[in-house]
Amino acid sequence: MRKRSRARSSWLAIWADACSLGIEASSVIGLRTMKLAIGGKAAATEAQRMVSEKIEAGLALQAKALSGGLGTTALSVAAKTLDHYLPKVRANHTRLAKGAARRPYRPKRRWLTRW
Repeated sequence: MRKRSRARSSWLAIWADACSLGIEASSVIGLRTMKLAIGGKAAATEAQRMVSEKIEAGLALQAKALSGGLGTTALSVAAKTLDHYLPKVRANHTRLAKGAARRPYRPKRRWLTRW
């Protein structure tokens, strides 16, 4: 992960990063929904991974907050919270998008009849 070089000194920069994270998260939700809708062992594994990742990320952020790792101002807390979640969402998007490109969904054509 590359380190951000720009300083987040305004709420506008935080808002832009939050919007970016929201768009990426919604695409991860869509990719996960497709994977879960197909079913099978991969869907069960993905469901377990999704729940465990959410719990793990939440607990890690809570530990940072309790230890003072998020900072003392509201601006720094917001920035470090986004920095905590963004790499995780990006990694999920990359992993799920590769899987979707590798195994495209091809429905069975049961409704076609032979003449």
